[in-house]
Formats: sequence, structure tokens, C-alpha cells
Amino acid sequence: MDDCIFCKIVKGEIPSAKLYEDDRVLAFKDINPQAPVHILVIPKQHIGSIDELDRQNADIVAHMMPIIKALAEEYHLESGYRVISNVGEDAGQTVHHLHFHILGGKKLSVQMC
Repeated sequence: MDDCIFCKIVKGEIPSAKLYEDDRVLAFKDINPQAPVHILVIPKQHIGSIDELDRQNADIVAHMMPIIKALAEEYHLESGYRVISNVGEDAGQTVHHLHFHILGGKKLSVQMC
């Protein structure tokens, strides 16, 4: 996707504060953090959201979950953290590229889950 900001980050066209990278996934600091620790974990392949997952590409989520866990450990979120993926406009998805937010570093308020 030529106009996708996360695809541009993957290609190196837009800088990011990279925290993890392998051949399938990239993790970086959110530029507008909502908590002391706010990390985005994205697949390098463009997938619009969870709604675009199917049997042929859903394995990326299984690949991402241990990375999310490892990042939470690396950033000392032992007391708790939140993992969020917004799907669609009504849920607040502003970048239409599958991504997971890792939020932590403080006691998070109770939100609608």
C-alpha cells in the first residue's frame, strides 16, 4: 500500500524508534504514547486489520504474540500490560494496517474491554 504509513516505516521511508525486527515483524515506539510504555507491533506484510486475516495469513498473529510477551518482559511490565488491536473506524482504528499496541508502565484505568 503506497499511502500506508506503517508500510512506509517498514520500507524505511519514515523513521521509527525500532525496538524489534525480524523478517516478518517490526516493533517500534508509538510517537503519541498513551502510557509510559507504548509499543506498536506490526507485520511487515500489509494486512488492513484483524478483519483481513484468513487461513493463509493468520499465522502472523501466532508469530507476533511471543514477540509481544518478550517486549513486555524487556520493558519490565511484570505487574501488567494491555494489548490492543482496534478494528475499524468505530473502534478508533486510524492506521489501516494490522497492529497491536502494548501499553504499560503504570496502573491503567479500567476501560471497556
